[in-house]
Amino acid sequence: LFGAAPGAYTGLDKCGRKGKVQLASGGTLFLDEIAEMPLSMQAKLLRVLQEREVEALGSNRLEQVDVRVIAATSQDLKTLVDDGKFRADLYYRLNVLPIKLAPLRERNEDIPLLCSHILNIIQQQAQIPAPELSEAASNWLINYPWPGNVRELHNRLERACVMAEGSAIEPGDLGAYDDLPSIIPLPN
Repeated sequence: LFGAAPGAYTGLDKCGRKGKVQLASGGTLFLDEIAEMPLSMQAKLLRVLQEREVEALGSNRLEQVDVRVIAATSQDLKTLVDDGKFRADLYYRLNVLPIKLAPLRERNEDIPLLCSHILNIIQQQAQIPAPELSEAASNWLINYPWPGNVRELHNRLERACVMAEGSAIEPGDLGAYDDLPSIIPLPN
């Protein structure tokens, strides 16, 4: 994220390595799952945001950067701050323009359009004809609680494109019945 100076560690190119912050200078850096960032790195990121400078690993020189940071997380950062697992100063520095995006389970009206879009992407990438969703599959998708959010939707549709035997995707192709408890008891 912050780069490395020449000789900072064995095997590093003699020119060093620019970090993502330096590469994004003049533009925008997107940090996904910011809540997972270790506290030690949070302090370095805070310096980037406050002072507009970065120090590469193994360097004693500060480099000026001009970067906009957009951070995303699926966790409640305020709770993590209260629990001492996320720096309060970084939280307030990042929380300039918060955008709340409801999880997929709270916007099931978006599922048909998302499915259409994702199926088109899968069809283009795999160069296969995209099967249609059966009515039963569409209903299952709309009523499923989506703990894995849009990533899970994408993965289930990708699976269905491989598993579908006919021209339409059925609930079983989506793994609808995989999560059911076994009817047959397992031997001890």
